[in-house]
Amino acid sequence: MKQLTLFENDLTQPLAARLRPQSLEAFAGQSHLLGEGKILRRLIESDQISSMIFWGPPGVGKTTLARIIASQTKSVFIDFSAVTSGIKEIRTVMQKAEDNRRYGERTIVFVDEIHRFNKAQQDAFLPFVEKGSIILIGATTENPSFEINSALLSRCKVFVLHALEPEDLQTLLLRALKDNRGFGTQQIDITDEMLNMIAVFANGDARTALSTLEMVVLNGSLSKDGIIKVTIETLEQCISKKSLLYDKAGEEHYNLISALHKSMRNSDPDAAVYWLARMLEAGEDPLYVARRITRFASEDVGLADPRALELSVAAYQACHYIGMPECTVHLTQAVVYLSLAPKSNALYMAYESAKKDALNQLSEPVPLVIRNGVTNLMKELDYGRGYQYAHDAEETLTHMQCLPDSLKDREYYRPTQQGLEQKFKTRLEQIKAWKEQQQ
Repeated sequence: MKQLTLFENDLTQPLAARLRPQSLEAFAGQSHLLGEGKILRRLIESDQISSMIFWGPPGVGKTTLARIIASQTKSVFIDFSAVTSGIKEIRTVMQKAEDNRRYGERTIVFVDEIHRFNKAQQDAFLPFVEKGSIILIGATTENPSFEINSALLSRCKVFVLHALEPEDLQTLLLRALKDNRGFGTQQIDITDEMLNMIAVFANGDARTALSTLEMVVLNGSLSKDGIIKVTIETLEQCISKKSLLYDKAGEEHYNLISALHKSMRNSDPDAAVYWLARMLEAGEDPLYVARRITRFASEDVGLADPRALELSVAAYQACHYIGMPECTVHLTQAVVYLSLAPKSNALYMAYESAKKDALNQLSEPVPLVIRNGVTNLMKELDYGRGYQYAHDAEETLTHMQCLPDSLKDREYYRPTQQGLEQKFKTRLEQIKAWKEQQQ
């Protein structure tokens, strides 16, 4: 067992390394996997783990969790970096693992940033995973479906780790102030409000939160009685931004996203960009903003400019690929475009109206004419009888009724004359006029 140096308490190490949890009880977050009775916790406690992939953003505990698993499951632990290792190093480690297996020892090989391995390097693990020479634990910030070979992925269980909540991070920060491995032997004067600012700034990343705390403490002022005082000015200098009135879990969060949404709806790009900057510079997740923008593209613009949705989805993808701070310009592009686009809420109103009828008439049967008669019994029951295939008609239109009888004349989509939706309005009027002539 080569576990002795995994959790050495070296005060020259960064705070995040010194405070690395050594047990599941000390591990923060991921209750969906590690809560009482949850699958991963059961596997660890029963010592029945198999090869797995941890997928999640930076600083959520992927490496820490792998080390806890190794320490609690009587396994040799080999830490392997995809950045510095090639096929030769993989084969050397695999041979060592095979020797351990012959002596009755199980080996856990932890590969950080496994998505950085190419196909040949990943394939080098495959035979040893298959025959049980190693238990592979890979960590990745990228979608395993795209970055890991299907043959290797099929032999691993994927566990998704979530970004930590501000409450989890604040708990970690308080622990760092009390634990002797952190600042427990010193007197630190820092307010709960400042700890919350650090937690929000860290954006779900425990490593960032602890590193920021370490920086502000080291830059705090030492009083004559030995107390290190952290001021708001010191904190703002360390995180390189002003303290903004913002709480991602509180009222101001909803106030600011509302301000952004309503500024775009009112075609005010200057106000929209300001509220966007307020949110992002306060630490808001850019993907959250991108999701709200994408919703706006269909709710408030819709078919008045169909490209609005395309641009919004592209902005979301850009945020996902490159993150902050580079993605701010992509969100700005989307926000300005949506602010200046013609507005229509016809799609939103159409769905809300249809939803009301759908909820009130859940038992309304599908008309027989548009049911799919895939079996002889269904055909005998008139499923699909009288169905008219629109492509067979010269106008690619039929007068077939697709709504239930009780909703026969309902109109949900009522297009406006804004932007390109005027063309859809004209087309819909032509379709309805043709159907009336055919009756």
